[in-house]
Amino acid sequence: MAAAATILHGELPCPPSLRQSLTPCVCMQAISGRNRAAVKSVTNQREVCPDYGGFQDCEGREQWKSYHPCSLLWPPFSGLTKLHPRVLGRSSIYSGKYNICVVKNKLFTADILSQAKQMKIIMQYGVGLEGVDIDAAMRLGIKVARIPGDLTGNAASCAEMAIYLMLGLLRKQTEMAVAVKQKKLGEPVGETLLGKTVLLLGYGNIGIDLAKRLRPFGVKIIATKRGWSLKNGGSSKTDASGTNHEMVDEKGGHDEIYELANKADIVVCCLSLNKETAGIVNEQFISSMKKGSLLVNIARGGLLDYEAVKRNLESGQLGGLGMDVAWTEPFNPDDPILKFRNVILTPHVAGVTEHSYRSMSKVVGDVALQLHTGAPFTVIEFVN
Repeated sequence: MAAAATILHGELPCPPSLRQSLTPCVCMQAISGRNRAAVKSVTNQREVCPDYGGFQDCEGREQWKSYHPCSLLWPPFSGLTKLHPRVLGRSSIYSGKYNICVVKNKLFTADILSQAKQMKIIMQYGVGLEGVDIDAAMRLGIKVARIPGDLTGNAASCAEMAIYLMLGLLRKQTEMAVAVKQKKLGEPVGETLLGKTVLLLGYGNIGIDLAKRLRPFGVKIIATKRGWSLKNGGSSKTDASGTNHEMVDEKGGHDEIYELANKADIVVCCLSLNKETAGIVNEQFISSMKKGSLLVNIARGGLLDYEAVKRNLESGQLGGLGMDVAWTEPFNPDDPILKFRNVILTPHVAGVTEHSYRSMSKVVGDVALQLHTGAPFTVIEFVN
């Protein structure tokens, strides 16, 4: 898969090869719950479904009335590990007619993509694209894009979840629940964020939003980013990419994580998952952490070495683990790791908020409209 993303700022002209003279059909893959209810099929209707909040504020929404609105397809969500071939091309029902596919945490292999005869754009409902074979998509002429988290509230939502997990571990959430059941007051004795040193592994949109929110808690913030170094962290407020890092007290590169881990009371994983970062939180990293320090992961489960995490929870080297993501999802509720009282697991909901989903839904509607009219694409980041 392609590792580097070409981030498009502003507008990208819609190339002639992507322009649609017919109505764009959108396949919304594996978006569950309230959003599934909010986005309904509008095939054969003259107006966009009124309870789809994402389309309510679409720029140029009135233009939707001038042509048949986009068709929406909801493949089954429960137990889905990949799109069924009929969705993308083999069925006489769907006839490979879908031009835009919006994916969420599911696999798009080269075999599946080869069946997408009319597919023009694949968009992740968020930022993680590790499940899409980007090289195969490129060979097939399919553009792959993500929805930037800093523009939709997704990054802010994930940052809030990281703080929730940190506080849950510090204040011993599991033990508090036990105390309530046992009618005990004044226990357990927790800790505060005040005075702690927090290491952010990765300083992208989520890391930046997290640093903004951590600062009022009175913490020292250490962060890693490609191109940064402990030797030449610099005093400028922005780096070569334009990233504002004035909230970071100490900056380092990804090759300096062991030295930085030894300084932190809490480590938060905010990295993208790729070949370079898979299993980056391994035995060597955890052994470098302070004994009893906390580990929080709001990025991807594959960043953590399962055996190393389990072993260090048992030994007490890890003082607590907070995860919104896991190695396999849904995670086995009977897994030994969940037997520890100092482990908190949430069901991959860091970015699942009303605000972020409505904002991302609006982007989907805008992109469908832009594809139809040939207008410049806005707000999405193409990676191929």
